[in-house]
Amino acid sequence: MNIKLIIGAVIGVAAGYAIYRFIGCRTGACPLNSNPWVSMGIWGAIGVLMAINK
Repeated sequence: MNIKLIIGAVIGVAAGYAIYRFIGCRTGACPLNSNPWVSMGIWGAIGVLMAINK
């Protein structure tokens, strides 16, 4: 089960960085996408939660 959580976190962090890099907010008005660390943290947590749920 631990490997599923790690894989979910890695996929989530990668998705978070991709969202920041390609879609992110350039003005800084949207707090979830304007900072790469916040975006990767949020999406990494979502990846872990999705891995737990399956």
